Amino acid sequence: MSEHKARELAYYNSGPTPFYACAYDQRFSYCLYVPELPTSGRYRLIVLIHGTNRPAERYRDKFAAFGKEHGAIIMAPLFPANISGPGDLSGYKRIRFDGIAYDKVLLSMIDEVRAQFPVDDRFLMHGFSGGGHFTHRFLYAHPGKLSGAAIGAPGIVTLLDDRHDWPIGTRDFAGLFGAPPDRGAIARVPVQIAVGDQDTETWEISLSPGDDWWQPGAEWQERATRIVRAGRLRDSLAEAGCEVRFDLVPGIGHDGGKVVPAVQQWMAGLIAEGRA
Repeated sequence: MSEHKARELAYYNSGPTPFYACAYDQRFSYCLYVPELPTSGRYRLIVLIHGTNRPAERYRDKFAAFGKEHGAIIMAPLFPANISGPGDLSGYKRIRFDGIAYDKVLLSMIDEVRAQFPVDDRFLMHGFSGGGHFTHRFLYAHPGKLSGAAIGAPGIVTLLDDRHDWPIGTRDFAGLFGAPPDRGAIARVPVQIAVGDQDTETWEISLSPGDDWWQPGAEWQERATRIVRAGRLRDSLAEAGCEVRFDLVPGIGHDGGKVVPAVQQWMAGLIAEGRA
């Protein structure tokens, strides 16, 4: 590599970066915010999962100052729409869908980051709406990877419930992921669930027989608001032994940007306690 090329790559690999195609599967990409290397010689890593409208870069930018303050690389993957065909907006939310292991795609992206930067073994994750779907399901699949999971207003939730199949429950989890959920490891991950106290619209998340997400066991989610669903998820995680902070954020509806301050406050607390 020429000196000029090396200098160019170093320039674009600091601060807000371009989107990089994932070597594991180039249909997917990610962008970063890379602050100066902390005095510890290692970075924290914060992974932000977009919602259905996929504002990955905006989430990255909202966390840039936080990353700079706390010595954290901010990573925002992009899972494009229509991966499984026209109209596919939600495949990534299920983690495993149509032959694609979205969790493995993300972990491959993280391996690429680790190949370039000294990054902690475990990471914080936050996702809102569709990203909240992904975040709590990733927690079930890979609890040992996480130092904390901030789950923002998921529309449809998966409970740790072996009476129903994925993605409503976890009865068939072992068939999808190779082993049952590690409830002990899940219980060791601090969790925040955040939802606006005015997040009451259900037009996008209502369920009825024949819907893609419908199955027996989903009846309670038919017309429930995201607040109700978040509460049921909180109860399921707490019953499994998780330390769950539930933030009903005042004065906001379904707005991921306005939940960010509550999420950053929670993450800052974990960092201050040496837990992340």
